[in-house]
Amino acid sequence: MSNSATFDGGLRERKRAATRKAITAVARSLTASRGLNGYTVEEVCEEAGISRRTFFNYFHSKEDAVVGSFSDELPQDALEAFTANPAPGNGTISASLLAALFEFTVTVMERSTVSPEDIRQLIAAISAEPQLLSRMTAEGEVRERQFAELIASREGLPADHPEIIMAATVFGAVTKKTNQVFFSKGNRRPYRELLEENLHAVRALFSQPLDIPEDNS
Repeated sequence: MSNSATFDGGLRERKRAATRKAITAVARSLTASRGLNGYTVEEVCEEAGISRRTFFNYFHSKEDAVVGSFSDELPQDALEAFTANPAPGNGTISASLLAALFEFTVTVMERSTVSPEDIRQLIAAISAEPQLLSRMTAEGEVRERQFAELIASREGLPADHPEIIMAATVFGAVTKKTNQVFFSKGNRRPYRELLEENLHAVRALFSQPLDIPEDNS
């Protein structure tokens, strides 16, 4: 692919991302102030400076616009770097998995266009329309499954392998907590630093011996 084609493709995707973000920002703002039934798709289009047809090219409904596009493609180079596992384990997770998860997550977050203001808008919209919370929960469950499948693919193990399930669950919990702090009002610490600190805290716990008394009953 030529440099020109690469540039054009990248520019086109950046424009699409900017349009998605604009639509979501307007939908969240209107939902927070009026509720989902207090405005129309046409009003979203007018404020975002787009046509009705463009709106439905990106989202199926106002609810979809408020939730946002969580399924955007991840950076291809980051995915390739993560899935390149030079030493897969033999029936167990590899010794490089934690470091790979760390670098992958930091890379994705550092390239993300999501801002603290975006998160605050989403929280305000959910507060105005609590039914959106169930939608967010369902979206989260889908992402958790996709995350486990991505790890399983890297490790050459089935997605229902206990170590894959726990890797996805524990790392997911750590990143959730890291995100809460990172997007909190007044935070000035970089994402990499926060995630590294939290992972070291978790490793301190899980490096302890698990001495379970035998059940003699």
